[in-house]
Amino acid sequence: MPQTITRGYKALLAEAEREITTLSAEEAIDLHRKGKVQFIDLRDPRELEREGRMPGAFHCPRGMLEFWIDPESPYAKPVFQQDTTYVFFCAGGWRSALSAKTAQDMGLKPVAHIAGGFGAWKTAQGPVENGDKA
Repeated sequence: MPQTITRGYKALLAEAEREITTLSAEEAIDLHRKGKVQFIDLRDPRELEREGRMPGAFHCPRGMLEFWIDPESPYAKPVFQQDTTYVFFCAGGWRSALSAKTAQDMGLKPVAHIAGGFGAWKTAQGPVENGDKA
């Protein structure tokens, strides 16, 4: 008999969206131009190769986020120990919403994510460094 899920991804996303800051692609592009935030790219390496990269974004595979944020983790990354605003993004905005909520719950503040992710960024003419196949 299959397991019954009591809180699916839609409920988790709705909860995250209520508790985090969501930026439009245009707002994110404006922040990128000003250079006053740290963008965190959660996509996997194949996505970066295929779709390209946001200049200056730090790549953090989603599976390592909690370990890289926590300064007590043996995998902690200095980028997450800065006094700055963190803007998370993925391909379409789901992983980044959940990641921003997780980061915020861990005490990383302020955080936000880009609605529509890297796809919205590209559509809004945000700068992109090409990947191997982009």
